[in-house]
Amino acid sequence: MKNRRNFLKSSLIAAGAVALSGPLMAAVPGKKGGKINHFPGILYTEQDQGRWQGKAPSHVPKVTVEVNKVKLHTIHPMTKEHYIVRHTLVDSKGKVLGSKTFYPTDVQPISTFTLPAGFHGKLYATSFCNKHDFWIKEFTV
Repeated sequence: MKNRRNFLKSSLIAAGAVALSGPLMAAVPGKKGGKINHFPGILYTEQDQGRWQGKAPSHVPKVTVEVNKVKLHTIHPMTKEHYIVRHTLVDSKGKVLGSKTFYPTDVQPISTFTLPAGFHGKLYATSFCNKHDFWIKEFTV
């Protein structure tokens, strides 16, 4: 029961981070060279891996855009002990455009989201790992 509570608590924290990541990113002073400044211990990126140095290749979602579809794929093993919990797609205003929850029994964490008609702009793709926290990738369509 304790593990379930910890999982639910982590999921709520991740959901809150997803909901706030867009507005928080926009509010971060000192954004330089197109890099997202992470919040230590909360958000990680390819450029800012914090305590998870070397984990970006298997935690930052790979993004593919085709017309109005965005595909996220985190190249990560899916085991009972270690897996990707969730993908979320967020616009620059913090609006969640889509999310998908995964389970350890899923073969791969892959999600596809449809963009609003005519959408162009900055987006944030997120990937939450049950062991290595919350990862985010900024991209523009």
